[in-house]
Order: sequence, then C-alpha cells, then structure tokens
Amino acid sequence: MVAKHLVDVIRGGIVESEHWGHIAVVNSEGKLIYSNGNPNRVTFARSSMKPLQAIPIVETGAADFYQFSQADLSLTCASHNGEDQHTNRVRMILKNLDESIDSLKCGTHPPRWQEKYEELMISGKEVTAEYNNCSGKHCGMLSTAKFMGESLEDYYKINHPVQRRIVEVISDLCEIPLDEIEIGIDGCGVPVHGIPLKKLALGFAKLANPASLPAKRKQAIERITSAMMEEPEMVGGTNRFCTDFMKIEKGRMFGKAGAEGVYCIGDIETGIGIAIKIEDGNGRATSSVAVEVLKQLNLITEEQSKLLKEYHYPELKNARQEVIGQLRPSFSLENA
Repeated sequence: MVAKHLVDVIRGGIVESEHWGHIAVVNSEGKLIYSNGNPNRVTFARSSMKPLQAIPIVETGAADFYQFSQADLSLTCASHNGEDQHTNRVRMILKNLDESIDSLKCGTHPPRWQEKYEELMISGKEVTAEYNNCSGKHCGMLSTAKFMGESLEDYYKINHPVQRRIVEVISDLCEIPLDEIEIGIDGCGVPVHGIPLKKLALGFAKLANPASLPAKRKQAIERITSAMMEEPEMVGGTNRFCTDFMKIEKGRMFGKAGAEGVYCIGDIETGIGIAIKIEDGNGRATSSVAVEVLKQLNLITEEQSKLLKEYHYPELKNARQEVIGQLRPSFSLENA
C-alpha cells in the first residue's frame, strides 16, 4: 500500500501542492478500525514517543523522589517553545536534581519562540541547552539515571539503562518484539524508535485506556497523560496545536507532535489511538489531518471544530502577513 492524498495546498484558487501520507486508527485491543495509506509503514515516531519515554520516570520512583509536579511531568513530554514558562521549569527540575544545565546532553538550538530568541540576541546571552525543545525530556532521563545510581554522562546513549527501560516500555505497549524496533538517532541525540504506524497508534490507544495493564504501569500512564492534559502549555506553548488542542478537549484527549510530519492522539473516552505520518515530512499538514480525522470519527463537537478552525484549515500568509492561501484536508477514512 502506498501513501494517500491527504491535504491540498491552495493558492489563488488552484491546488499548488499536495501532502500525501498515512493514517492508522486503532483501539486498545489492537484492532485497526480505520486507516488511509499504509498503516504498516515503519515510522520513526520522533517526539510523538515522548509520553511513552516518560513512563520510567514515574515507574522507577524518580518522579516522586525529586518531587515532580504535574507541570514537570508534562514538560518531560514536551517539544516546547523555549518560553520562560518552560526554561524556568527546566532550571527548577535541575535544581532539585542538584545538577546544572551542562548535565543535559540534548545540545542547543535557538528557542522556537521568536520573541525569546530576539531577547537573547539583543541581550547577548548564550543560547544554552535549556532552550532545546527536548530539554524537559532530557531532565526526565537524567532524573531516572541519577535516582537509579547510573552514569550521567552517557544517559542518552542506546545501551544505557535509561534507554533500555524506554525501549522495553515501547515494546510492551506497542506489542512489537524488541528486535523488530528500528533504531535511529533523534535530533537531541537519544535513540529514536521506528515501528509500524498501526503499532504507534496502539501505543497511544493503551495510553488512553490502560485498564488491562499491570497496576503500576496503569498508574504511571494515568499520571503522565493527566499531566499533559492538565498542563498542556508545557507540552508546546503559545500558539501551538498540542497545547490549544488539549485545552479545548478539556481532559478527554491528549496529543503529541513529532518531527518529520508525525502526530499522535489518544482518546480517553473511547480508548482509540490515532497515528498520522505525512510522507514528505512537512509538519504543517499534521494538524489539518488530525482535526479532520477527529471530525470524521465524530470525536469532536461542532463547537470544538470551530475553535480548532485555524489548525483544521491553516492559512498561508506572505511576508506582509496577508492571507494568500490555505491548507484543506482532502481524504476520507477507510473502514478497516
């Protein structure tokens, strides 16, 4: 099966470009119920995997020992903007760990929040690892290594116990043998996991409905997903789909973006997991597809759909900030 046409890019009344891709909708029993494109496409989940990667923080006891708040746990699942609300919390977590910014091995990049980047440039301040959109995840990994008495310098490497615990969680929740998980390196230096899209959707279905899992894992999952939904501004930030979507869903759904056009959603009420991959890797199409999937599944109300309109039909603007086009979803889910 090949990628399917998912989104039109409209300019001046014609289709200028198209985004193709894949969708998998799975229930918590592992049944594929809807799809589009190839639900078996092996996909690096990228940052969409962060809610699963956060589970050992709770299960090891590190979250309790270092007094992680709900906002702290939400930040460990984040691809954040690098706003003050994010970097202040990174510093507080590191203070509780008695570690410094240099302990984070995620590398540096400019903050995604343009105002903060401009402020740093004007003030001449250094762009440090706290501004990396993955710094919260790395705080969580660092905390488990320290709590477990493991080496801190290499917590990000594939054979470190921190990363072995994570891949075992993924294997369990996504129901895929360890030797069938493809391994690459993510933008922040840690292992990234490649699995069939429908298995990724299954992982999110189990995050949404962990009732069949052992009590310890169930409690850890509920704590993490609740944190994301209660503190959604930590997951993304201002003007970010993850944050605005979870605010509108008010404790029913959680969502997480991943680089190269990945988006995943878990619905607490139905136990459904949704995984999306845009074939060309362009993340601008993911929110349009995500909202359209929810609309076709009747999982959002008309009022919620209206509130998400800017993400459902994203506008294209020129350098003068004039609207000159729009993205429009152009697919129908296929009953599996």
